[in-house]
Amino acid sequence: MISNFDPLKLKKLYIPPPNSHKGQNGKLLVIGGSKLFHAASLWSLKVASRIVDMVFYSSVPQNNQIVMEAKKEFRDGIVIPRNKIEDYIQEADCILIGPGLPRKKGQEAGDDDTKTLTESLLKKYSQKKWVIDGGSLQVLDSEILALLKNPILTPHSREFEHLKLKIKNEKLKIAMQNAKLEKQVELFSQHYNCVVLLKGPTDIVCNQKECVLINGGNAGMTKGGTGDVLAGLVAALYCKNDAFLSAKCASYINKKAGESLFKRVDYYFNASDLADEIPRAMKELIIN
Repeated sequence: MISNFDPLKLKKLYIPPPNSHKGQNGKLLVIGGSKLFHAASLWSLKVASRIVDMVFYSSVPQNNQIVMEAKKEFRDGIVIPRNKIEDYIQEADCILIGPGLPRKKGQEAGDDDTKTLTESLLKKYSQKKWVIDGGSLQVLDSEILALLKNPILTPHSREFEHLKLKIKNEKLKIAMQNAKLEKQVELFSQHYNCVVLLKGPTDIVCNQKECVLINGGNAGMTKGGTGDVLAGLVAALYCKNDAFLSAKCASYINKKAGESLFKRVDYYFNASDLADEIPRAMKELIIN
């Protein structure tokens, strides 16, 4: 079933209770960043730190400059060394992996192998809540998704094409060949028991039972880093909400934040501006 997003769904999102304590309202671990793509994961962190209680960040251990810059830029969370990552995976409510992680072609000395890192952690911690984005999506073997417990994938169109190429099930391949894009996303989500948020002028969000379309946004949101903001928002919401609700609400909030910026500055905003606008959009859409 395919329908347009109902904004009333936003009212179902978790709201921190007045008497809650530190850590009760979500703990998120972000695994990302590299020498080449040093800013990507910081945009994810920036938006997530406004929503959950704790955000942990792990980048490559050899990349001391990035880690030090992260500590200066990212004052609202904890930068952790890679050799401590598994302790924080166990503690986190949700893990976002991929923003700023390089494909094989973009790897430099000191960078982890993205495919090895991604697939080893997904296999070992298959029961955790995962949001898979960016570099991790670009190297992922789609068949690994069958091992996971309802992960969220946030591909753009080229990344979704990569995932389709990795499909081994011939029946699924044939079914997707001539299907409309919305149906392809639906079939993929059903087969791999995951939630897919396919980014575009109209976002397509599907789980195993239904799909929703989210219209909106503008050309200002094509700038680098805006997808990392969305990934951070999805993961932050997934800490305390179910996967499908988190993905579709994040898409809607993100587009509305972009529309608010457009009213003020036209196309002339960047990913940091978008991350700063998200809390205002959430207050207006959810609280008011």
